[in-house]
Amino acid sequence: MQLGDARSGRLAGNLAAFGRTLRRAGIPVDASRIALAQQAALMIDIGRRDDVSAALETVLVAREQDRAVFRELFEAFFRDPKLAHKLLAQLLPSAEGKAEVSRQRARVRDALQPQRLPRPLAQPAAADREFEFDATMTASDLQRLQHADFNSLSADEYALVERLVRDIPLRLPTLPSRRLRAGWRGVRPHWPGVMQRAARTGGEALDLPRLYRRPQPLPLLVLVDVSGSMERYARLLLAFLHAATRGHRHRDVMAVGMNLTDLAPAFAQADTDAMLLQANKLIADFAGGTRLGQSLLQLRQRHARRLIGRRTVVLLITDGLDTGEPEELHSCLQWLRLHSRRLLWLNPLMRYEAYAPLARGAAVLHGQAHAMLAVHNLSRLRDLAGSLARLLSS
Repeated sequence: MQLGDARSGRLAGNLAAFGRTLRRAGIPVDASRIALAQQAALMIDIGRRDDVSAALETVLVAREQDRAVFRELFEAFFRDPKLAHKLLAQLLPSAEGKAEVSRQRARVRDALQPQRLPRPLAQPAAADREFEFDATMTASDLQRLQHADFNSLSADEYALVERLVRDIPLRLPTLPSRRLRAGWRGVRPHWPGVMQRAARTGGEALDLPRLYRRPQPLPLLVLVDVSGSMERYARLLLAFLHAATRGHRHRDVMAVGMNLTDLAPAFAQADTDAMLLQANKLIADFAGGTRLGQSLLQLRQRHARRLIGRRTVVLLITDGLDTGEPEELHSCLQWLRLHSRRLLWLNPLMRYEAYAPLARGAAVLHGQAHAMLAVHNLSRLRDLAGSLARLLSS
């Protein structure tokens, strides 16, 4: 088939609209990728649907976790006769008693919903009616989001929660350090300060400054699981940690997957969005498998000095679905527990009331961690600081 110019007719407009739909679904697509898509359309038989889908997927999708979303969006976007029925089927539960929609279908549903444009100011009555139906984030909705699991959020709710987690504080407990500072409370007199003050008053020692041990936050090491089962939690928790621990001198964050990735260059960024972009470039095995034992072995061999004097608090954020050997994980966890002050397991699966660590990796983690805490919604993140303080003081 001889094709015409892709920049004329409906093809160019459809590709641009399809690119905007992909961006609404969370797939990074820019103008250069749209141009590549137009060039790819000129090199194939436009009449073969499978060839068009494969060509566009090659140039528009850069992450493995976006392939399922792309394929479902392609089927819905380029099928006009059955598009309305497909959207209606996505909005309805597929089985009786099903409580939540899958992540891919939620992203596709939100991306294909038509965007509401603001009405002119000259029509107050119509504007009032639209406000009545478009008030998607009322007080009750925000209250619901406080207890909604991160894994069940739609695309719009996920974007809102990502902003909300940046305002949650995380005040770590402090301990007296070895460094001394002059003040009015302490057990030892500050004799140089006494002499300096006496010189100002003709040799009379009127004040007696003392030395006290300066309070210092505990060193923090955070290991974040970035496997496929933790995909929806990892981004939110990285944004939370970046904002909540900003200014902490001894803070190290690493990504745990098939290998260990040091996120120090990303967390050096002042802006959270810039941190997320750089972290996405650093993590090569995002949304893959999990080998906690191998990752902890790399921590022991390459980054053992990050554990400061057995005072470091280690936060291991994972669901415990490990694909490695339990013996290797058990040995590495024993070493990590021995060289840290507390080893705390932050588990998103604790959203289930009847959860039990029955998997092999989860069972090993449950036996070695000092405590297990839930981090699956905003409410649990707000309670995290208080839970840490109680665990460290016990």
